[in-house]
Amino acid sequence: MKVIRSREEILSFSNKCDKEIGIVPTMGNLHDGHLKLVEASLLNNEVTIVTIFVNPKQFGPNEDFQKYPRTLDDDISRISSLEELLKNKDNELIIFAPSSVEEVYPANFNTVISVKGLDNTLCGLNRPGHFDGVCTVVYQLFSLTKAKRAYFGLKDFQQTLIIRKLVKDLLLPVDIHLIDIIRDEDGLALSSRNKYLNVDERLQALTLPKRIKNLEQLVKESGISEAMKKTKIYNKESNVDYFHILDSSNLSPVSNDTCEVVIAGAMRFGNTRLIDNTLVKINA
Repeated sequence: MKVIRSREEILSFSNKCDKEIGIVPTMGNLHDGHLKLVEASLLNNEVTIVTIFVNPKQFGPNEDFQKYPRTLDDDISRISSLEELLKNKDNELIIFAPSSVEEVYPANFNTVISVKGLDNTLCGLNRPGHFDGVCTVVYQLFSLTKAKRAYFGLKDFQQTLIIRKLVKDLLLPVDIHLIDIIRDEDGLALSSRNKYLNVDERLQALTLPKRIKNLEQLVKESGISEAMKKTKIYNKESNVDYFHILDSSNLSPVSNDTCEVVIAGAMRFGNTRLIDNTLVKINA
């Protein structure tokens, strides 16, 4: 395992590498969900690059960029816990942890990559510019690492659709692999932001997965219309950003042609915003 801190060094490595590279883009403060992504890449690639970079371009002016946890030493230790996979002689693991923002966005970097159409609902509606920042950093990381495969978690479902569209539209030679949501025993989806929650907020946060589950049951047992009525009730609450049921293929309203829906929710507990979702087949 090697740690690279500079743009120059990661480009030198990737340009000379004659093996297929898997990339796991993260903002650090790793948890078991991230490790599942790393594990998937290690199992399918001779070289895995885990990027650890808190991307300023995806944070809004009133969001938590400054206080977002930077835990590089702990992150390296957690990755090292995958020792059995790392013992495989065919596995090479690189941690790309840029020492500064300029290692990803050099001086006078003025480009913004925007995927329109998928960003006007869910988190995109409440966080203007967020997904432009995501797309821009993902493109930069793909370019710097020359990755063949990229691994993302399904917790941010909207993000996965947008990144897939980015890759398709720009003809990027990267295969996108998605990994299921990893949850704590009580059902809360793992998130780096869970650490912000105090004891009471942590208990309250279970409301989010429970409501997602409740809406799933309504869809299966009573149909989309009844579930939609429930989302309207939820959306009146002050700590709810949204609950929506949308076509999972394009985040459009559910229609007669919809085969699968995504049930997505975002709520705030104290100063912490959490998201969750599940996919449900319909018209089967």
